[in-house]
Amino acid sequence: MLGVDYVSIGCVPSGEECEQLGPNYNPQRAMAECQAFVGQLRRKFGVEPAGAALRITRNEHDFGVYREVVCRYHTENEEAANYAYRCEEEMPEWWDEEANVELGLVVNRD
Repeated sequence: MLGVDYVSIGCVPSGEECEQLGPNYNPQRAMAECQAFVGQLRRKFGVEPAGAALRITRNEHDFGVYREVVCRYHTENEEAANYAYRCEEEMPEWWDEEANVELGLVVNRD
């Protein structure tokens, strides 16, 4: 039987702001950010190989429930494990153009 593990990737690219838990937390916006992030990861790294899956998890915290992108993978599948760790280690820093459009963001990094 194959073992399954996961790598926690985050909610958004590493340089971006994400929806923060607290009194103004918008769970629909947080889900939209995670969905856009999954799409961007697939555009950057390709569709997950057999044995790997990008998923959005629901996590409990003292301040409420938050969402996060993880990559689950079969531990005996080297290609799946490499994909998961590559998503974590080489994650994008910023939203790409498609994610910006999807999230309705206007970005000027000049």
